[in-house]
Amino acid sequence: MIFKPLYKNFIIVLASDLLLLTGSLYAAHLIRFDFDVPPYFLASFFRMLPYVLIAKIICFYYFELYRGMWRYTSVADLINILKAVSVSTLLIFCLFLLKYRFVGFSRSIFLIDWCLTILFISGFRLIVRIYFETAGTGKSWLETLRSVVMPLKRKLPGTRNLLIIGAGDCGEKILREIRDNARLQYNVVGFLDDNVSKVGMKIHGVPILSDIRDIETAAQKVNADEALIAIPSAASKEIRRIVKICDESRLKFKTIPGMGELINGKVSVNAIREVAYRDLLGREIINLEEEKIGALFKDKNILVTGAGGSIGSELCRQICRFEPKKIILFERAESPLHAIELELKHSFKNVEVGSVLADIQDKNQLEKAFEANRPHIVFHAAAYKHVPMLELQPWKAIDNNILGTKNLIDVSAQNNVARFVFVSTDKAVRPANIMGASKRLSEMLVQGQNACGLSQTRFVIVRFGNVVGSVGSVVPLFKKQIQKGGPVTVTHPEVTRFFMTIPEACQLILQAGAMGNGGEIFILDMGTPIKINDMARDLIRLSGFEPDVDIKIKYIGLRPGEKLYEELITEGENIVPTHHEKIMVLKGIECDLQLLNGKVDELAHLADEQMGDKIRSKLEEIVPEYNAIRPN
Repeated sequence: MIFKPLYKNFIIVLASDLLLLTGSLYAAHLIRFDFDVPPYFLASFFRMLPYVLIAKIICFYYFELYRGMWRYTSVADLINILKAVSVSTLLIFCLFLLKYRFVGFSRSIFLIDWCLTILFISGFRLIVRIYFETAGTGKSWLETLRSVVMPLKRKLPGTRNLLIIGAGDCGEKILREIRDNARLQYNVVGFLDDNVSKVGMKIHGVPILSDIRDIETAAQKVNADEALIAIPSAASKEIRRIVKICDESRLKFKTIPGMGELINGKVSVNAIREVAYRDLLGREIINLEEEKIGALFKDKNILVTGAGGSIGSELCRQICRFEPKKIILFERAESPLHAIELELKHSFKNVEVGSVLADIQDKNQLEKAFEANRPHIVFHAAAYKHVPMLELQPWKAIDNNILGTKNLIDVSAQNNVARFVFVSTDKAVRPANIMGASKRLSEMLVQGQNACGLSQTRFVIVRFGNVVGSVGSVVPLFKKQIQKGGPVTVTHPEVTRFFMTIPEACQLILQAGAMGNGGEIFILDMGTPIKINDMARDLIRLSGFEPDVDIKIKYIGLRPGEKLYEELITEGENIVPTHHEKIMVLKGIECDLQLLNGKVDELAHLADEQMGDKIRSKLEEIVPEYNAIRPN
């Protein structure tokens, strides 16, 4: 057996325990004999002491009481103390029964000693934790004692008094983390909760002051500087209500992200951030078939194209939760690729992370990447997405969105990839622009692989609307305009779009990808369409301004290729229900080899020549529902 060196702290702990155990046994004798121990039983005390100390110290070591840090004493440590003391007392009892038949020893002393030992050992460790929670902050012993007795009465310089909205598990964890780390410079002064039965109760000595609606009164009562919304499971409607109450109280507020954003599911002070529009949009927990997805990804090599983008990078984070053997990041932009590689290597040390700086338009690069990494599953998220930009340069949509996708399909089929998941968009439905038409044609190419029996790979499409915070989203533009004092530009007062948060979209992409058998288009339930005009007004209010008063809204008209509203289903697609409440599936086109082979080659030639009008005409020919808008 290898013994660790006896460090100074261990010796102090051991010496303290020996002293406390001796005191406990002696106190047990005092209590038993009404503080007047007869000489005979005093002699028996000294005979018992070596056996008691040895048995208890061995049990303490066995139950790992010397492995913990006293400053972090928890309920788990107290349970271990209870186990160690109980086992050691039982051993001592049996020893004295067998060896002495209790002749010359009082039986009740064993029970009294059991109680006192638990009290002394756990009490001393608890005192140490209380000391470390309140000391180390520059306070004197008197101030430390005062802060334990009256934790809400004093405020250290530089700290901010914090109200926590939500007296649940999340709020309790945040309180403990703040108390354990003096550098956070927060002082939790109270909780607020809509559950009136909790009002008046305390969490670790901090009172639950009132209902959330009384935040202004509560904040004044405890001199709060900030509020923290600590309800990660709250629905968007509830968050909107709380944000409105906080906004009206003029109290600065932040939030803990929704559960979808907490990749590892762990609530931490590090997760605290400003309330964002995505909090108002949706924080619903997505019910994933964890076992099914885990079985699909476990010990597999998974390649993600566009890995540096907003959707691609979040897909990588979500995939790594399921412990694949390797994740291959395929991206042509150097800086985003480097950033997501570093993040994944830091956060998921048990997953091998590989990076490929390459372009899907280069088939040779793709073949080399597949040969080197042998992916089992491919998620294709790389695409050009900016509608006005592609209207001006339609050949780039052909090169990247269509031909790049075709290259990836061909290489995946050649390498017998088990599953191919294509990330599409609602703009592919009855497209009115080049971007949407290019994505619709890409969908047809992907579907055709299984429809025509060209490959054993399961090709699956996932179609959804806009995601808040993604590259090209309107939210960053509105924020910049608000920072400059306005105006906020909206194309049309009635324009509506489907919106979803990035984590929610990526979780549903994984779920749909795991469900697919090949050839399906999965539609994500995007909820109710949102008016861009309403979104602009919400963002202005979140920034602390009043729409049309502090910040003006200016209507500039629809841009080239834009529609008033988007759709998720096109004509001829039949909805088939799935067992997941947020996913529908569509059965689409039949096999058309002539369409898939000949006309795509013609498009490629037109793109090489940069012939915009002919590209639009050819797309109208291939995608009948596309009604091209010609530039003036």
